[in-house]
Amino acid sequence: MSVRLMVVDDHRLLAEALASALKLRGHRVLAAAAPTSGAAELVVSRAPEVCLFGTATPAEPGTFDPIARIGRERPQVAVVVLGPVSSPRGIAAAFAAGAAGYVRHDERIEGVERAIIKARAGEAAVAPQLLRAAFTELLNPAVQPDDEGQRLLRMLTPREVEVLVRVAEGEDTRLIAAGMGIASSTARTHVQRVLMKLGVGSRLEAAALAARTGLLDRAVLDTRQAPDLLA
Repeated sequence: MSVRLMVVDDHRLLAEALASALKLRGHRVLAAAAPTSGAAELVVSRAPEVCLFGTATPAEPGTFDPIARIGRERPQVAVVVLGPVSSPRGIAAAFAAGAAGYVRHDERIEGVERAIIKARAGEAAVAPQLLRAAFTELLNPAVQPDDEGQRLLRMLTPREVEVLVRVAEGEDTRLIAAGMGIASSTARTHVQRVLMKLGVGSRLEAAALAARTGLLDRAVLDTRQAPDLLA
C-alpha cells in the first residue's frame, strides 16, 4: 500500500537515508529535508498524506510548533514523529501538538512503515509501551533537585534575608540598623549569622555567592512579596 509522504529530520543524512528506504518499499516520497523547523512550509506547499517528522530533542520548547501549524493549515496530513524513546514528556508534547503517531528512532523500517500506514488510516500510531512510559512519568513525576539559591534561601530567616539584601546593596552596619530600625549590635549579629549560614567569611563573599546562585534575586522577590514577615 503506497503512501505519499514527506520526510524531515534535523539531520539531512538521516532524512535522505530514511526516504530512500521507504522508496524501496514502494512509497512515494515527495521530499527529504532538514531542518524540521521548515517542515510546516514544505507540508503546506506539497500536501503529502503523511509527514515523518524526526527530532532528537522532543522535550525542547517549540520543537513541535511546526506540527501545530500543519494541523491548522493542512489538517488532513497525518504527522508521525520519529524521536528518542527516553523522553516521555516529549511523546506527550508531540501528541498535544497534534501528531498522529510517535515511533522510536531506533525502530526497524518495518515498524516505521506500519506507523505511517496506521496514521494515514486515521489511527493512533504509537507503541503501547511508549504510552505507558509517558503516562507513568506524567502521573508520577520525578522530584527535581532544588537549585542552590533556593536551598540557601531556606536557611535564612526573613530578617536575615533582608539583611543579606542590604549587605549586597553595600550598606554598612550603621545603615542596616537605621534602615531596619534596630540597634547596631543587633544588625551586626544578623550579619554574622548570615555569613555563618552561607559558609562565607566576608560580606563581599556573601554578596558574590548570592548573586552567583540567584539567591539575591529570590531574596529581593521574597522581601517584596512578604514585607509583613520582616516586621
